[in-house]
Amino acid sequence: MLSPASILLATMIGLPYSYERCCSLVFQYRKHNNEAHVVTEYKIALLGFGGVNRALTQLIADKNEHWANEFGFKLKIVGISDLYFGSIINKNGLDAHELAAVPAVKGGFRTLPAGSAEPANETVIRFSGADLIAEATFTNPVDGEPATTFCRWALEKGISVVTTNKGPVALHAESLKALARSTGAQFEFEGSVMSGTPVIRLAKESLAGSEISGFKGILNGTSNFVLSSMEEGLDFSDAVAKAQELGYAEADPTADVEGHDVRLKVVILANELLGAKLTPSDVLCKGISGITSKDIAEATKANARWKLIGSAEKMSNGSITASVSPQLLPQGDALAGVSGATNAITFNTNVLGPVTVVGAGAGRFETAFALLSDIVSIHKNKTKIGK
Repeated sequence: MLSPASILLATMIGLPYSYERCCSLVFQYRKHNNEAHVVTEYKIALLGFGGVNRALTQLIADKNEHWANEFGFKLKIVGISDLYFGSIINKNGLDAHELAAVPAVKGGFRTLPAGSAEPANETVIRFSGADLIAEATFTNPVDGEPATTFCRWALEKGISVVTTNKGPVALHAESLKALARSTGAQFEFEGSVMSGTPVIRLAKESLAGSEISGFKGILNGTSNFVLSSMEEGLDFSDAVAKAQELGYAEADPTADVEGHDVRLKVVILANELLGAKLTPSDVLCKGISGITSKDIAEATKANARWKLIGSAEKMSNGSITASVSPQLLPQGDALAGVSGATNAITFNTNVLGPVTVVGAGAGRFETAFALLSDIVSIHKNKTKIGK
């Protein structure tokens, strides 16, 4: 609760003070000119403590003061739940440095005060006092569960959600966004497509008015790394093994190399940017497992490169066609020069022509940055409307 003096000061300097739930305003002063600088503290709970949310925790430990000065907010971790580590809640805040240093062992949170070896997703969502939920659990491409339910529990309570999880977004984005609007919360998912490269927000904001009519992109870093490795002389199986060794591919690489991951991303982009209402079953999908070393060699001779391309296009009748498939791109294509685990996308626009964006498509800190970019967006929206 803000003191009367704090409310009066906020009003006097023209700043909003009625922020949702229990986030607080902390007034700092820049001594050189006595300028009042308002810092909002958001209580955040993390669902999943694998690479992404653990990286976000490290960023909170290292960058909170910088964010206060740069963006006007800080993050206080009040709860975490993870299938492997267990769970922990402290409404007064947990030490981010201590959390980032928890050993990667089963039930690791039980080594901390009030920690448990058992996950407690619902308890963390409903009772940690969080203003924000960072959802980074595993992706279920069939029904989006249990992540979709986690998002609903939070949004029903007016708690905003940022997620990197493709399942809830590809399968249930419209209902989750509607639920968020009904409770005054926000549902953001920038990291669900190209990790730290903010293509959704860039397309909606920076390319607003350009009349995007379609897109094609390299939307999976693992498959692109495999194809690049094959160009260096490895066969498909050895290239996949190399990707696994370097951490680009999971133990079961099927979702990456067969295009299933890209199909979900195509659905998200088509629905968000082209106004489609696609489901994964609407997207024709073929992966790269059929590409041979002979195919790679012949492409090189033809001055071309194989790429796994996810694409969608708005037709003249308003319908949307979408697909995922290996495509042989000439070297003059902007996407042909993209190698390794890098992602890229070309937006076809009626006003500007093709616009290509290249950036990180994988990585712990890169994806954690996407969560941060969503939190920055939420904070700006709250500041703008004075909630």
